[in-house]
Amino acid sequence: MSGSDAGPPVWVLLRGLSRSAAHWGDFPARLEAVGLGRVICIDLPGNGEASGLASPIDIVAMLSHVRARLDDLHITTAVHVLALSMGGMVACEWATRYPSELHSVVLVNSSLRGINRFTQRLQPSAWPSLLRLLVWPATDECWERTIHRLTSSQTERRDAVVAEWVALRRARPVSRRNALRQLLAAARYSAPRVVPAVPLLVLVGLGDVLVDPRCSIALAQRWQTRLLQHPAAGHDLPLDDSHWVLAALLAWQVDLSKLPLAR
Repeated sequence: MSGSDAGPPVWVLLRGLSRSAAHWGDFPARLEAVGLGRVICIDLPGNGEASGLASPIDIVAMLSHVRARLDDLHITTAVHVLALSMGGMVACEWATRYPSELHSVVLVNSSLRGINRFTQRLQPSAWPSLLRLLVWPATDECWERTIHRLTSSQTERRDAVVAEWVALRRARPVSRRNALRQLLAAARYSAPRVVPAVPLLVLVGLGDVLVDPRCSIALAQRWQTRLLQHPAAGHDLPLDDSHWVLAALLAWQVDLSKLPLAR
C-alpha cells in the first residue's frame, strides 16, 4: 500500500476470533448504500476464505496478511478501518506501524493488554461456555448458538442468525487449533506504547457479556479519543444495531472532514 489519496474512500472491515467476513451479514452492503465508500472485508488467517491457513500466534503476522490482501486487490488509497474485537488489535498495530496508510480507525468492543485486565478482556462468566466449546465435542448448532448467546443481545432473529452461522461453519469450519492460536495471539497482544497517530473512534455495546464494556471506556480515556456507547447492544454491535453503527460512522465522517489535518 502506498497510502496515496487517489480514488473513492475505502473501508476495510476486520472481524474477531474465529469469525469470517461473511459474519458481517448485510452490514457491508448497507455501509456502501449510505455512501461512505467502497467496502472490503478481509478474513484473518484461519477464518472464512482463509480457513485453510494456519492462524498466526501474533497480531503482527495477521496484519501482514491483511496488508498483503490489499496489495493483491491493488488498493493504493489510504483506508478507513472498522474493526471488531480481535480485529481491533490488528487495526491498532496497523495504525502504530503504518499510520500513513490509514484515514481513520473505528474500534468496536475491543480490548488491549496493558490497558485492560485479563478478567475484563474475557469476562469470567463466559469462561465455562468457551472452555466447553474448545475442549469437548459440540455440534455445529450448539457451537453457534453458544457464540450467539455470548456475542449478541438480539433475540428477535436469533434462530435465523444461528442457522446462517451454522451454514457458514459447515462451509468453512475454523479448526479448534486455529481458534486456540487466535485466542493466544489476542491474549499476548499489548497496547502500543504511544497513541497511534490516526483519528480513532471507539464504539462499545454496554450489553457485552463477552468483553467487559469497561475495556473500551478505559481505552478511549487513556488515548483521549471519541467514545460512543450503545446502551444495550452486545459484543457483535453491528449485528445488534446496525442502524446505530451506521449513524455513528456517518457522524464520524463529518467530524473527520472538520479536522485541520484531514486527509
